[in-house]
Amino acid sequence: MKRKMHLGLFLHGTGSHIAGWRPTGAIASNQDFEALKAIVLEAERAKFDMVFVGDSLSSDPYAHPSYAARLEPLTLLAALAASGTKFIGLAATASTTYCAPYTIARAFASLDHISGGRAAWNAVTTTDAAAAANYGVEHPNHAQRYQIAGEFIDIVKGLWDCWEDDAIVADRQTGTYIDPEKVRPLGHEGQYFKVKGPLNIGRSPQGRPIVIQAGGSEAGRALAARVADVVFSVVQDFGEAQKDYAALKSLVEASGRPRDAVTVMPGVMPVVAKSDKEALEKLNMLQSFVDNKNGIHILSDRLGIDLTDYNLDGPIPEAGSTDTSHAFARAILSKARRENMSLRDVYNLVAASRGHWVLCGSPETIATTLIDWFENGAADGFNVMPAYFIDQLTEFADQVVPILQEKGVFRKEYTGRTLRDHFGLERAKRNNALPLGTQI
Repeated sequence: MKRKMHLGLFLHGTGSHIAGWRPTGAIASNQDFEALKAIVLEAERAKFDMVFVGDSLSSDPYAHPSYAARLEPLTLLAALAASGTKFIGLAATASTTYCAPYTIARAFASLDHISGGRAAWNAVTTTDAAAAANYGVEHPNHAQRYQIAGEFIDIVKGLWDCWEDDAIVADRQTGTYIDPEKVRPLGHEGQYFKVKGPLNIGRSPQGRPIVIQAGGSEAGRALAARVADVVFSVVQDFGEAQKDYAALKSLVEASGRPRDAVTVMPGVMPVVAKSDKEALEKLNMLQSFVDNKNGIHILSDRLGIDLTDYNLDGPIPEAGSTDTSHAFARAILSKARRENMSLRDVYNLVAASRGHWVLCGSPETIATTLIDWFENGAADGFNVMPAYFIDQLTEFADQVVPILQEKGVFRKEYTGRTLRDHFGLERAKRNNALPLGTQI
């Protein structure tokens, strides 16, 4: 079977561009459920693999609008699962630093049952130190966050595997509802967690929900190679994307898994118009709306240094703390050095798409570029980030997707009902081995 491109939709109600809520007619809320539902149904009409809802655990009025004010992701996705969607996968971010493994395992198993097998968990370590104040704890350093994450994910997968598929008997003749021989405790005691189990929900339709990882540091890539089904990557350059793709696939093989066990999906903000010239004009219009305070805030966050008092027409300062978003800082600074960019150039880049790749052009230009990356070892698909909703998503769906379909690289119809079906993955087999750690 010919390899197919995968498409995810990054759901920012106010658009992925920081000023995506400002064009006339654009959706201006990330809390309007009916608007968000319309977006997701549009993505399902275009046969996207999944919709992805990111999250943050603190709020800042200068942050991206969809992060400053947002609905809780799992609540939103559960409502979307029951509100007319039938095929599209439902993915959400949940933190391994500020959540409990049992709670996360239970929540995503529930979403998988409610949606009929369409749930995915984006396991993040949370770079935002401001979140700690909302939980009354000290923010762990980068290395510790990934140590916690590795144990956390092992526990969640173990909890999902506590039940055999046929553990719920519901035999009216004998009166047996659950076969106790087919449900086992987890009994995990490790460095950071002690979890007895079992989970109080039967095995989910996918066996285990899809696990997504997006860490760009060495520790993040190592974790992704070991546990992820999907990796969201940050890219700015085709050549570097090829190198990162090959390196990750090698890590996947080194961890004892086949290369195609992990789907790599770079984030891309397509700006679609009838011609390349009109697309650039559309992007320039969006850029004219950018508020300096918001732009500087996001750039400071991505580079790990407070740029408030820096001259935008001056040189790019040295990167700050390495305890922030490694993937974004690396991709942005690499592009800046490669293209001899000024601080203002970098500011404009990050203000546009928070540091993700911006692909501006006609439907033919965008489709051809995506196919080139897909067919030449830079991506297995893309996490599409429309600059604003709903028009930019509709233009992508109606003008770019048909070209991808005509070229035979993207599906014309869904061929399965679960998210694992969309990614060409078998239903997860139950792992009888307990997670690492002392068993209790």
